[in-house]
Amino acid sequence: MTDPSPRSEALELALASQDVAAVAFALRHDVVVVPKLVAPAGAGAGAGAAGASGADGGSTAAGAEGGADESADDGPVFGAAEQVRVFGRENTDKRILLLFSSADAYAAMVPDDPRREVMLYDADALRAFLDVHLDVLEQVFFDIAGPHTMAATPEDLLKALR
Repeated sequence: MTDPSPRSEALELALASQDVAAVAFALRHDVVVVPKLVAPAGAGAGAGAAGASGADGGSTAAGAEGGADESADDGPVFGAAEQVRVFGRENTDKRILLLFSSADAYAAMVPDDPRREVMLYDADALRAFLDVHLDVLEQVFFDIAGPHTMAATPEDLLKALR
Protein backbone atom coordinates (compact mmCIF):
# COMPACT_ATOMS: atom_id res chain seq x y z
CA MET A 1 0.00 0.00 0.00
CA THR A 2 1.53 3.35 -1.00
CA ASP A 3 -1.16 5.75 0.28
CA PRO A 4 0.84 8.52 2.00
CA SER A 5 -1.94 9.13 4.52
CA PRO A 6 -3.95 6.02 5.40
CA ARG A 7 -7.30 6.73 6.96
CA SER A 8 -10.69 5.41 7.89
CA GLU A 9 -13.35 7.78 6.64
CA ALA A 10 -15.98 5.79 8.54
CA LEU A 11 -14.12 6.30 11.82
CA GLU A 12 -13.54 10.00 11.06
CA LEU A 13 -17.27 10.52 10.53
CA ALA A 14 -18.22 8.51 13.62
CA LEU A 15 -15.83 10.51 15.80
CA ALA A 16 -17.08 13.79 14.33
CA SER A 17 -20.64 12.84 15.29
CA GLN A 18 -19.48 11.54 18.72
CA ASP A 19 -21.62 8.45 18.04
CA VAL A 20 -20.43 5.48 20.11
CA ALA A 21 -22.39 2.96 18.02
CA ALA A 22 -20.98 4.37 14.78
CA VAL A 23 -17.43 4.18 16.19
CA ALA A 24 -17.99 0.52 17.11
CA PHE A 25 -19.40 -0.18 13.63
CA ALA A 26 -16.44 1.55 11.94
CA LEU A 27 -13.97 -0.46 14.03
CA ARG A 28 -15.71 -3.73 13.17
CA HIS A 29 -16.00 -3.05 9.43
CA ASP A 30 -13.07 -0.81 8.47
CA VAL A 31 -9.53 -0.18 9.66
CA VAL A 32 -7.99 1.93 12.40
CA VAL A 33 -4.60 3.67 12.31
CA VAL A 34 -2.29 2.36 15.04
CA PRO A 35 1.06 3.96 15.99
CA LYS A 36 3.98 1.69 15.18
CA LEU A 37 6.96 1.45 17.49
CA VAL A 38 10.06 2.52 15.61
CA ALA A 39 13.31 1.64 17.36
CA PRO A 40 15.97 4.36 17.39
CA ALA A 41 18.71 3.97 14.79
CA GLY A 42 21.40 1.59 16.01
CA ALA A 43 19.16 -0.10 18.57
CA GLY A 44 19.64 -3.82 18.98
CA ALA A 45 17.03 -6.50 18.40
CA GLY A 46 15.99 -6.40 22.05
CA ALA A 47 15.13 -2.70 21.95
CA GLY A 48 11.47 -3.32 21.26
CA ALA A 49 10.73 -5.70 24.09
CA ALA A 50 7.19 -5.46 25.41
CA GLY A 51 6.89 -3.07 28.31
CA ALA A 52 10.06 -1.07 27.56
CA SER A 53 9.55 2.67 27.98
CA GLY A 54 10.95 5.36 25.77
CA ALA A 55 12.08 8.81 26.88
CA ASP A 56 8.93 10.32 25.35
CA GLY A 57 6.65 8.25 27.56
CA GLY A 58 6.02 5.83 24.73
CA SER A 59 6.45 2.14 25.28
CA THR A 60 5.78 -1.02 23.39
CA ALA A 61 3.47 -3.92 23.30
CA ALA A 62 4.16 -6.69 20.85
CA GLY A 63 1.71 -7.32 18.06
CA ALA A 64 -0.31 -10.50 17.97
CA GLU A 65 2.04 -12.14 15.49
CA GLY A 66 5.73 -11.90 14.60
CA GLY A 67 6.62 -10.10 11.42
CA ALA A 68 9.22 -9.01 8.94
CA ASP A 69 11.00 -5.68 8.92
CA GLU A 70 9.24 -2.95 6.98
CA SER A 71 10.96 0.15 5.66
CA ALA A 72 9.31 3.57 5.87
CA ASP A 73 9.10 3.64 2.07
CA ASP A 74 6.83 0.60 2.03
CA GLY A 75 3.92 2.53 3.55
CA PRO A 76 1.89 1.40 6.53
CA VAL A 77 1.93 -2.15 7.76
CA PHE A 78 -1.44 -3.92 7.65
CA GLY A 79 -2.24 -6.26 10.48
CA ALA A 80 -0.33 -7.15 13.62
CA ALA A 81 3.12 -7.77 12.16
CA GLU A 82 4.99 -5.10 14.13
CA GLN A 83 4.95 -3.69 17.64
CA VAL A 84 2.32 -1.20 18.69
CA ARG A 85 3.49 2.02 20.30
CA VAL A 86 1.56 2.51 23.54
CA PHE A 87 1.94 5.32 26.03
CA GLY A 88 2.29 5.35 29.79
CA ARG A 89 2.15 7.62 32.79
CA GLU A 90 4.84 7.92 35.42
CA ASN A 91 4.60 5.71 38.51
CA THR A 92 2.33 3.13 36.90
CA ASP A 93 2.77 -0.03 34.87
CA LYS A 94 -0.49 0.60 33.02
CA ARG A 95 -0.48 1.80 29.42
CA ILE A 96 -2.74 3.89 27.21
CA LEU A 97 -3.55 2.77 23.68
CA LEU A 98 -3.97 5.60 21.20
CA LEU A 99 -5.91 4.88 18.02
CA PHE A 100 -6.43 7.24 15.10
CA SER A 101 -8.78 7.75 12.19
CA SER A 102 -5.87 8.76 9.96
CA ALA A 103 -2.10 9.06 9.82
CA ASP A 104 -2.64 12.84 9.76
CA ALA A 105 -4.48 12.65 13.10
CA TYR A 106 -1.50 10.77 14.58
CA ALA A 107 0.89 13.34 13.09
CA ALA A 108 -1.05 16.09 14.85
CA MET A 109 -0.30 14.39 18.17
CA VAL A 110 3.44 13.89 17.57
CA PRO A 111 4.33 16.58 15.00
CA ASP A 112 8.04 16.67 15.85
CA ASP A 113 8.63 12.91 15.90
CA PRO A 114 10.96 12.10 12.98
CA ARG A 115 10.28 8.34 13.28
CA ARG A 116 6.48 8.55 13.07
CA GLU A 117 5.08 5.42 11.41
CA VAL A 118 1.69 3.74 11.49
CA MET A 119 0.03 0.42 10.89
CA LEU A 120 -3.52 -0.40 9.84
CA TYR A 121 -5.43 -2.82 12.02
CA ASP A 122 -8.71 -4.43 11.12
CA ALA A 123 -11.15 -5.65 13.77
CA ASP A 124 -9.47 -9.06 14.09
CA ALA A 125 -6.00 -7.58 14.62
CA LEU A 126 -7.27 -5.01 17.14
CA ARG A 127 -9.25 -7.67 19.02
CA ALA A 128 -6.19 -9.96 19.14
CA PHE A 129 -4.01 -7.12 20.45
CA LEU A 130 -6.54 -6.23 23.15
CA ASP A 131 -6.95 -9.88 24.18
CA VAL A 132 -3.20 -10.22 24.73
CA HIS A 133 -2.62 -6.87 26.44
CA LEU A 134 -5.88 -6.25 28.33
CA ASP A 135 -4.18 -6.56 31.73
CA VAL A 136 -1.74 -3.68 31.05
CA LEU A 137 -4.05 -1.27 29.21
CA GLU A 138 -5.99 1.23 31.32
CA GLN A 139 -7.55 3.44 28.62
CA VAL A 140 -8.02 3.81 24.87
CA PHE A 141 -8.24 7.22 23.20
CA PHE A 142 -9.31 7.96 19.63
CA ASP A 143 -7.79 10.96 17.80
CA ILE A 144 -6.45 12.36 21.06
CA ALA A 145 -5.12 15.53 19.37
CA GLY A 146 -8.71 16.37 18.42
CA PRO A 147 -10.87 17.86 17.24
CA HIS A 148 -13.24 14.93 17.97
CA THR A 149 -11.53 12.93 20.71
CA MET A 150 -13.33 9.98 22.28
CA ALA A 151 -12.25 7.48 24.92
CA ALA A 152 -13.19 3.98 25.99
CA THR A 153 -12.02 1.40 28.44
CA PRO A 154 -10.15 -1.49 26.86
CA GLU A 155 -12.86 -3.85 28.10
CA ASP A 156 -15.63 -1.82 26.47
CA LEU A 157 -13.68 -1.62 23.21
CA LEU A 158 -13.17 -5.38 23.24
CA LYS A 159 -16.92 -5.89 23.75
CA ALA A 160 -17.66 -3.55 20.86
CA LEU A 161 -15.39 -5.57 18.57
CA ARG A 162 -17.21 -8.85 19.28
